[in-house]
Formats: sequence, C-alpha cells, structure tokens
Amino acid sequence: MKQNIDESNGKWTAYAQELQSLLTSTEFIETGKKIPIDEGFTKWADLTELVKENERTVYLIGNGASASMASHFAADLAKNGKLHTQVFSDLAIITAISNDMGYEHVFSEPLRRRARAGDMLVAISSSGASQNILAAIDVAKELGVLVVGLSAMERTNPLRNLADLSIYVPAVTYGHAETSHAAILHHWMDAIQHRYGADQF
Repeated sequence: MKQNIDESNGKWTAYAQELQSLLTSTEFIETGKKIPIDEGFTKWADLTELVKENERTVYLIGNGASASMASHFAADLAKNGKLHTQVFSDLAIITAISNDMGYEHVFSEPLRRRARAGDMLVAISSSGASQNILAAIDVAKELGVLVVGLSAMERTNPLRNLADLSIYVPAVTYGHAETSHAAILHHWMDAIQHRYGADQF
C-alpha cells in the first residue's frame, strides 16, 4: 500500500492534533460488535489476567516496525507484567521457514508447534492484510488461541474482522498507524502492570 502523506505540513502541533484525533477514534470490536474504548481496554486486561492465572503464553507478532513493537512489549509484559511471552524473531528460524516454506508461514508454523488452547496471540499489522499475520490467525483459531488484533488503514482489512478482540485505528499513514499502535500497547501494558502492583521501571 502506498503511504499517504499526512496533512500536518510539517507542523508539530497539527501532527500532534492528528494523533490525538486518531487515538480518540480508536475502535474496539468484540466478536463483531463495537464496544466503548475503555470497556475494550478493560476486556483486554481481563483476558490477559486469565492468561496469566492459567499459566498460558502471550504471543506477539508483526512485520517491520510492528515486529519491533512485538519484541518491545513481549519484554515489558515479561518483566513488568510477570507474564510468559514469546516472539518469533530468531533469525535462524525466520530464514529457515522463509527459505523452505515461504515467508507467509513465518509465524504460523512456529505457532502451530508451540501454542495451546488458552494462549493469546497479539497480531500487530498496520495494513491488517499481511499474509503471514492472517496465516497465524488461522492457526490460532484452530488451536483455541484467543486473537487480539491491532490494525489501521482500510476499515475492511481482514484482521479487523478476524480477531476475537479487534483494535482499529483509522490511520491512513504508516507513521500514524505505528505511533498509535505503540500508544495502545503501552496503555495495555500499564493496565497489566497496575493490576499486579509491579514496580515502576
């Protein structure tokens, strides 16, 4: 997808206002029904707490900047939230799967071998249409793994409608989508950290 140029014309205040508008326009959808933003964050935290209590795993996946966010928040959740987390960022496994099976399987194949019912998959994709993300969601649903999806761009993107709990930002540029997703993930992380009384770092 071609990246659109934002309308702030290089002005920081206008850029910040655009981000504020996007963040307050964030949509949570649970099993096809739109729910209020704060209710959505509470639901997400409740589901994460259940994962923790049942000693299950939170998997995080994404491409490019979203891959960096997956690693970042996997570390935060493990350190500050005391959760078991995994990302599929090992270079050897990425290149082996990509070379032998195709890049579209780079998340779904390791997930198939490791995930169990009751785990959570957090899928981060600005376009919501990356084939390797969608393939992982298919496997997650086969295994009884809860899917939380963060997407942007087109409202009709597949991830927005496939996730059990969907968080959609109406951003039209990758910069806005990625910045918004980072803020959303931080808010989720703060909610988890607050629940467990973890020390602030």
